[in-house]
Amino acid sequence: MREEIFTYIKKKYKVSPEYPWGKYENNAVFRHSDNQKWFALVMEVGRDKLGLPGNERVDVLNLKIDDRMLKDMLLKEKGILPAYHMNKEYWISVVLDGTVKEDKVFDLISASFVATASKKKKEKVRPPKEWIVPANPKFYDIEHAFDNTDTIDWKQSSSVKTGDTIFMYVAAPVSAILYKCKAVEVDIPYKYTGKDLTITMVMKLRLLRRYEQKQFTFDKLKADYGIYAVRGPRGVPNSLSHELNR
Repeated sequence: MREEIFTYIKKKYKVSPEYPWGKYENNAVFRHSDNQKWFALVMEVGRDKLGLPGNERVDVLNLKIDDRMLKDMLLKEKGILPAYHMNKEYWISVVLDGTVKEDKVFDLISASFVATASKKKKEKVRPPKEWIVPANPKFYDIEHAFDNTDTIDWKQSSSVKTGDTIFMYVAAPVSAILYKCKAVEVDIPYKYTGKDLTITMVMKLRLLRRYEQKQFTFDKLKADYGIYAVRGPRGVPNSLSHELNR
């Protein structure tokens, strides 16, 4: 699988392997051209050093996963281990013996590429993201916003991109996620200044789905998904994403 990985990275990212260790001539790193950070490291390691049965050497691929919940889920899968000779808090080792399917390996390489990219490149190459966005009913009647339309304008965080998914969390007294939307247009200039609210940019949100008020309450978000506050746009934990998209 080593050669397939090298070919994939060369074709998709235009990056060739570097061999910085003369003593370990088969160990190769791939790095970003701008910030020089590694996004993949291929090593030959004894299976016994990985806690695997047998003494023969095997190729492993070290990748960075900056979503800790996703990393913990991956470590429960066969062929994916805590990183060998890397920071185990953020990196994993994928055993390249066929246990992990090629398509899954390629997806993890892409995740590592984004996780290690410069801020400018990260925003350019990152895949669509899911957000929880708060809505205060004191400022806007969000409960009835989609009664007569499927598209509304909403205050935008600069991090949101076209194609991102927005889960609208309606604050007290509702205190629950009510809507799943898609950001269909972003970076629309808008000027509004009120006593407690200033808006300089909005996005267009298209309604995809409604949730019952009792489905994703704040108490459930806190107890089941570790979300203790929704004060601004925030990412969606993978376990919650799974439930929201069922």
